Amino acid sequence: MPPTQAESVIKNIIREIGQECAGHGEIVSETLAAFMVKAVVLDPSNGFNMDRTLMKSDVQKLVKVCVCRLLDSKNPSLDTIKMQVYFDMNYTSREEFLEEHHRVLESRLGPVMREITDNRACAREELESLYRKIVSYVLLCSGLGSPTDIKIVREATVPAILHEAIPATTQHIDSQIQIAQDQAYRYTAILEKAAKNPLMSVELQPYMLKEALYNVRQYEVFLQIILSDVITCAQEVEMMTKQLGAQLEQLKMTIKSKTAVPTSQVFPIFIALSRLWTSFQDETVLISVLSNLTTHLEPFLGSHDLLFPEKVMQNLLDGLTVKTDVCRVKEHLEDRVHLVDFRKQEWLFPETTANFDKLLIQYRGFCGYTFATTDGLLLPGNPAIGILKYKEKYYTFHTKDAAYLFAENPEHYIDLIKEKAKKNAELIQLLELHQQFETLIPYSQMKDVDKHYIKPITKCESSTQTDTHILPPTIVRSYEWNEWELRRKAIKLANLRQKVTHSVQTDLSHMRRENYSQVYPPKDASTQSMREGSTRVPRPQIYLAGLRGGQSKITSGVKVNLTRAVDET
Repeated sequence: MPPTQAESVIKNIIREIGQECAGHGEIVSETLAAFMVKAVVLDPSNGFNMDRTLMKSDVQKLVKVCVCRLLDSKNPSLDTIKMQVYFDMNYTSREEFLEEHHRVLESRLGPVMREITDNRACAREELESLYRKIVSYVLLCSGLGSPTDIKIVREATVPAILHEAIPATTQHIDSQIQIAQDQAYRYTAILEKAAKNPLMSVELQPYMLKEALYNVRQYEVFLQIILSDVITCAQEVEMMTKQLGAQLEQLKMTIKSKTAVPTSQVFPIFIALSRLWTSFQDETVLISVLSNLTTHLEPFLGSHDLLFPEKVMQNLLDGLTVKTDVCRVKEHLEDRVHLVDFRKQEWLFPETTANFDKLLIQYRGFCGYTFATTDGLLLPGNPAIGILKYKEKYYTFHTKDAAYLFAENPEHYIDLIKEKAKKNAELIQLLELHQQFETLIPYSQMKDVDKHYIKPITKCESSTQTDTHILPPTIVRSYEWNEWELRRKAIKLANLRQKVTHSVQTDLSHMRRENYSQVYPPKDASTQSMREGSTRVPRPQIYLAGLRGGQSKITSGVKVNLTRAVDET
């Protein structure tokens, strides 16, 4: 059948199912009808062959079975499917919700914004009208209330941030989680006893106790998701409250007692306060949506009181010990898988895996072996026993024996779980079996199918040994890694080009070695000239007169030099 024709047939089947249910007073959405069609076709007990074209009789049978299941008001399985469809259609991630909220808000406030920006008021009456429009825009944007209420108008001029919804919402969700867990623990105790007593198991089959367990477990999972978002909101509000105090203190220090403040100083603070106000408003809307989502999930638990009144539960619980998930984990806390028993499988433990707590465990953390061997009993897995890594997927187990038996033939138990999910379609989302049933992946999880996969970061003790010197040492003594040392050597070599080498010997060093030298003895030497020659120096002749004195008392002497010149001789 061509894809276009097949799609047309499916739409007609969904439309006919909706009309049949409406005729019986039950309003069914197209999404719920489509999910029910796929669930009925997957169930092998209904006898639909997905490999061949549906005949007219097959279509009629399909519509009849779907309508019958959708009109069963006392079926916990149907309540679980309705809960899953409702949550899938109404829950989005924090980022997607805020983005869509801002888009819708901008589209609604667009006309008012254009009236303000396009206004060219000059007269007093026109300016007052513009002011009222601005206040109305602030009120509508902030969501405080009607712009016609004068009290709301005054409040918008000096807004105060009050968040009392977060503690109340958190307390309500915590109480609902506790109620769901207590109910699940009671159902688990009864089913655990029935698994060991075949006669009791047959007696409990009409009560649909397993379907009720799946219902409360799915409710608990959804509440945990909502609670996580509420905690994120609380953290964001706490951070923004600190930022608000800091901005107000900065504004106070900027203004002080000044009569006028430049806009360049105060306007950025107002912008920051406006953004904080918008963020507070976003958190308020998000908390409101999460609170409403929690409230609308509660009606999907209505069949429990009808099927299991307190008197019936007390009779079933007579003589039984109700254990919590924490108690079940503590019972086998010391049991661990021994790696020596497994040569081919890979096991992960807290001390050998860095991101042990962040691994995506299959079947939402429940024991796959117990679920497969007890026809659908959900018992929490204990990661401390060891996490089995098989085909890039991770499995936890309730006991050590369950881990050993599952590891012997994982494919067998995986196929059993898949066949069980075909009979109870709500298990596909509860146990996160979307990869095995790609046609039933919830829209909210389509984008995150591959994002949840986290590879383990394993660590272990290891040692190596090498020879001291495998190859002959090649140590370059002249090698220097320090750049400054190389520069120092380069400068030294450059200076040597302009230097002269000298050597000296001192009194302390001259005896360090023996020195030898060889000399020749002196000899007489003479020369002969061709003629003899001589020279004579003039004889000095100097005479003194008047030394003997005379008749006068004063003596006067005279010195006369009569020596001949050298060239006259």
